Amino acid sequence: MTLRFYDSATAAVRDFVPLQEGRVSLYYCGATVQGEPHIGHVRSALAFDQLTRWLQSSGLDVTVVRNVTDIDDKILVKAAENDEPWWALAYRFEQAFEDAYDALGILKPTYEPRATGHIPEMHALIAQLIERGHAYPAPDGSGDVYFDVRSWASYGSLTHQNIDDMQAAPDADPRGKRDPRDFALWKGYKEGEPETARWESPWGPGRPGWHLECSAMVTKYLGTEFDIHGGGLDLRFPHHENEMAQSQAAGHGFANFWMHNGMVTYEGEKMSKSIGNTINPREMLEIARPLVVRYYLGQAHYRSVLDYRPGSLTEAAAAVERIETFMHAALGYLYPDGAFGWFRNMSLPAAFRAAMDDDLNIPAALAVLHETVRAGNTALAAKDRDGAETAFHGAVAMTGALGINPLDDQWSRGGDTAAETAALDVLVKAQLEARAKARAEKNWAESDRIRDALAAAGVDVADTAAGATWSLKR
Repeated sequence: MTLRFYDSATAAVRDFVPLQEGRVSLYYCGATVQGEPHIGHVRSALAFDQLTRWLQSSGLDVTVVRNVTDIDDKILVKAAENDEPWWALAYRFEQAFEDAYDALGILKPTYEPRATGHIPEMHALIAQLIERGHAYPAPDGSGDVYFDVRSWASYGSLTHQNIDDMQAAPDADPRGKRDPRDFALWKGYKEGEPETARWESPWGPGRPGWHLECSAMVTKYLGTEFDIHGGGLDLRFPHHENEMAQSQAAGHGFANFWMHNGMVTYEGEKMSKSIGNTINPREMLEIARPLVVRYYLGQAHYRSVLDYRPGSLTEAAAAVERIETFMHAALGYLYPDGAFGWFRNMSLPAAFRAAMDDDLNIPAALAVLHETVRAGNTALAAKDRDGAETAFHGAVAMTGALGINPLDDQWSRGGDTAAETAALDVLVKAQLEARAKARAEKNWAESDRIRDALAAAGVDVADTAAGATWSLKR
C-alpha cells in the first residue's frame, strides 16, 4: 500500500507515511458559526470525510479533530444585528452545521472542540511566543497581542509568498503593530462589546484571535506534531499561513501534510448573495435525496473546482439511480431472502484502490464503480450468477468506502432501518410474486392492479431482466 497525497506546503504529490505506524492524526478546520452553512463548508467536510473513510479502508486507525470557532468578530457583529446573545447565535448555527453534516452521512470527528473551551491553552501558546521573541503586547495599552511576522524567517512558506508582497492584516487597529502584516493573537476588550465575550488574561481582558484558536486546539488533541491539516482552499492565506507560522515559531513541528479542497462555483462564477447565484445545503436537500446530494458534492477531485448548474442534481440522481437499481436487483437475484448486514468488509477492486491511493482520485474511482455496475447489469441479463455476484460484491465494497452504499441503513429505502426495510421487503415481494404469476397467466388487468396499488402506497416497481425490483418513491 502506497498512499500519495498532494501537499500544499511543498506543492507536490508525495508519499504519505504516518508519523505513528498504523495511526493517522487529522485536523481540519470546521465552522465559524456566524450563519447557515453554505455548500463550500459542506463540500470541505465531505472531502475530509472521504479522506477519513479511505484511510480507514486502508487499515489505518484515524483520529479526527474538527474545530468549532464559536467566538469571532463576525459572530459578535451578526449577534448585534439580530439583537441576540452571541453565544445563542453561535450555538444555533452550530446545530445547523451538525444537521447538514448528519444529513449527508459525514462521520462524527473523534473530537470537536469549541474555541471558547480552550482559552487557557491559548494563553499558554501566546506566552511561549512572547518568550521566544515572536510576539509582543501592543504598546498602546489596547490589550492586543500581535505575532511579529518579520521575526519568523519562514513566514509565507505555506503559500510561497514574499512577505513584502502580502496585504496588511485587517484584524485590529494597525497603530499598535510593528508591521501592518502582524496579526492579532489576543484582542483587548473594547468599550461596547458584550461583557460575556471577554476573558481575563496576563495582557488584560479580551478574546483570542481567530488564527490562534486553531493552533491551540489542534495541539491539545493531537500534540505538537501531527499528520494532516486540512481545510478549504480559501483558508490557505492568511489563516493557515498564520497557523503554521505561530505554531512552528513556538517550537512545534505542527502538520506534516497540508491538504486543501477546491471551491464551489455557480455556472462558472463565484457564488455571491449580492448577485443571487447561491444555493445552500438545505435548498439542495429540498431538491434531491441526501444520498444524491452527497454523491454530487463528492464526485469531483477534492482539489478541483466543483461547478454547480441547474440540472447538476438531476444528473447526480441518475448516476445514483443506476448504482441503486443494480444493487437492489442483484441483491434480490443473489439473496432473495434479504440477507442484510452480511456484505461488510468486502475486497475492493485493484483499479479502485489504485485510484484512491493516487491523491484520492474520486473521479477515476467512480469510473471503476460505474463500469462494475454496467458489467453487473450485463451479468444479470444473462443470468450469469458468478458475474453478478462479483460485480455486486465490488459495488458494495466501493460504495461503502465512499460512504454512498444505498443498502446502508442511512440511505436504504429513504432512511429506514435495515430491520424495517427487511420486513417491508417481505410484504412487497409477496405482491410482486402475485403480479409475476398474473403476468405469466397473461392476466394483465390483475398485474396492472397490483402495480397501481403499490404505486399508490409509494412503491415504485421496475421490471428488469432478473425480475421485478422495488423502491420507495422520494
